[in-house]
Amino acid sequence: MKDIKPAILLFIAFTIICGGIYPAVVTGISQAVFPKQANGSFITDKGGKMIGSSLIGQPFSEAKYFWPRPSATPDYAYNPAGSGGSNSGPTNPAYLETVAGRVKGLRDSGLSGPVPADLVQASASGLDPHISTESAKVQIARVAKARGMSEEELTKIVATHTEGRQLGFLGDPRVNVLGLNLELDSLK
Repeated sequence: MKDIKPAILLFIAFTIICGGIYPAVVTGISQAVFPKQANGSFITDKGGKMIGSSLIGQPFSEAKYFWPRPSATPDYAYNPAGSGGSNSGPTNPAYLETVAGRVKGLRDSGLSGPVPADLVQASASGLDPHISTESAKVQIARVAKARGMSEEELTKIVATHTEGRQLGFLGDPRVNVLGLNLELDSLK
């Protein structure tokens, strides 16, 4: 009994500290210092209606929109509850068929030349909200034609939505598809 009593008291103490006090302190600090990020980085329209999050990809398939990186989440595309890749390797016949179908869809939309990998391969999470600058550039002609805009004007808009490397040296420049498409819709 003398060993059980301290074990139970330690269990209760650590439960209160790690399960209550620590999460409350971290949540309070994050709400005070980074409120937008702590609440999910949501994007709202002018009426205050939530449209999505800048951290989670959204499905776009109309010619007037920039298309995002494909999603491999189960049930439906960009399902945040089902985050995860397909775990299919580069020699898996089903995976190769899926990628070939995506390439065909891009070719059917008028894309010529090299196809950037991130337009046909899903990210590890299946939720990536960004595409590479190359993926944005190859879509400019299609989107400009569908919207009746000049390619030069659209190139400038894409440039304003291009995010640089994190900390100046990590990763590659990228474009947030939801933010870009929302700005294009606001130009009407």
